[in-house]
Amino acid sequence: MEQARSRRAEGSAETGTADVRAQAAPVPSRIRSVDEVRERCESADRARGEHTHSEVPIPRPRVADGPHGGEGSRAGGEALREAPSGSGRHVVQRASVRRQILDALRTALVAGELTPGEVYSAPVLGERFGVSATPVREAMQQLALEGAVEVVPNRGFRVVVRGARELAELAEIRTLIEVPVVLRLARTVPGERWAELRPLAEASVRAASSGCRATYAESDRVFHRAVLALAGNEQLLRIAEDLHRRAQWPLLGGSAARGRADLIADAAEHSTLLDALIAQDLTVVQSLVRGHFTGTS
Repeated sequence: MEQARSRRAEGSAETGTADVRAQAAPVPSRIRSVDEVRERCESADRARGEHTHSEVPIPRPRVADGPHGGEGSRAGGEALREAPSGSGRHVVQRASVRRQILDALRTALVAGELTPGEVYSAPVLGERFGVSATPVREAMQQLALEGAVEVVPNRGFRVVVRGARELAELAEIRTLIEVPVVLRLARTVPGERWAELRPLAEASVRAASSGCRATYAESDRVFHRAVLALAGNEQLLRIAEDLHRRAQWPLLGGSAARGRADLIADAAEHSTLLDALIAQDLTVVQSLVRGHFTGTS
């Protein structure tokens, strides 16, 4: 009885009216939990035998515990129970459910598993993840603030359709912000500090070799954050990470989707950039950073 009442409550859309599940796009069966997304992206690496104990592990989509650790109410931090055996539901099992769902949805966006223009229902996504609609709706609302989705009253959330112009504008903004910062760092940061970032550059190449866009996007984020962190400006890091995240969302139809070879070429520029930074070759540094964002390097 209580479960039935819960489902009726969760079935309401963001406006409080009945959720029209038939009108929302079905959740693709390939959308998985955070751990399963990681496992899928790592499978290609294992097949090639690229990982050794001496290597720096490839950064994966982040899973950060929130303030509601441990067991608690299903309303916010939401304590989880196991889904019945054989139910086909993918249960997120760590403390901060909303954060876990947010990370999984961001990964699905980058991987192209959530189609631009399609509407997804929070209750249906919740069933897929094995949680109530509440943390899914909260995660989707965060994605709406970031510009990845938009609220569709009585239905759910539509994945925003992006065009090539928006991607070009993001590249221009990143260039305007990061090129001057990296050039300043090139003049002041000693070579040994840049050399310390070499393992991250190498890890990004391994991530690109997996062919998984979500895995590479996270490794790329880690490398760029490490470079910009040398400026000691926390606000810069926040702005740069937001721009980086937005730049990863696929275009409608996947016309701008990059294949494994493109990812590897992009990752190789990280080591080339470090070489130029160590040599304090400002001309090459400027060209590499600008081309890295615009695709002209």
